[in-house]
Amino acid sequence: MGDNDGFFTVTNKKRKRTKDADMESDTKRPCIKPLSEVMIQATGSAEQRVIRVPPNRYTALKNNWIKLTAPIKDILRLDIKFNTASRQVEIRNSRLTENPTYLQKAADFVQAFIYGFEVEDALALVRLDDLFLDSFEIKDVKMLTGDHVNRAIGRMAGKGGRTRYTIENATKTRIIIDNKRIHILGSYDNVRAAKTTLSTLVLGNTESKVFGKMQRLSKLLGSNM
Repeated sequence: MGDNDGFFTVTNKKRKRTKDADMESDTKRPCIKPLSEVMIQATGSAEQRVIRVPPNRYTALKNNWIKLTAPIKDILRLDIKFNTASRQVEIRNSRLTENPTYLQKAADFVQAFIYGFEVEDALALVRLDDLFLDSFEIKDVKMLTGDHVNRAIGRMAGKGGRTRYTIENATKTRIIIDNKRIHILGSYDNVRAAKTTLSTLVLGNTESKVFGKMQRLSKLLGSNM
């Protein structure tokens, strides 16, 4: 029926269900058995991460293998091995793994070492939750060729590595300059600050201009922390 405003009131019409209809719906309803604990563990343990090892890092990986595997097995409770055929590190879950995010932590830890970071610095990725690894290339900032690339690398590194050390100390990060590729390890805000500073050097700013900004940035990041 209509009301005074001209709208019709919607009424809920319920249909009576018969016993035959209920029996028919029950017979058509699928019956799925829950997964057993063994199947759940088997499914979880199948997930893995693979980290490729370049030839120039074989010796370093061999010399530091015990330091790398100890925290992964003892702290994160993951399985790890080096596949000699494919030349890559393979990490996977085990039945003792408590947190599914540990697999990515271990992969980032090994990847940081492969990039060139010291084991002690890369280990922070395992122990702390607010750290991450970021990488970029010079061409992501500006397309350079020939000697311009070498000059950009020189500005980022500085004489005797002075500029890189200054940026690391000011932003509380660790930086690896691997030819045209740069890797940064630290917290989100600090990595962003270091990346911005390195990008200005790629664009052509001199070290003297950067040092003044680094002093102000260091005080700002220190107050935020």
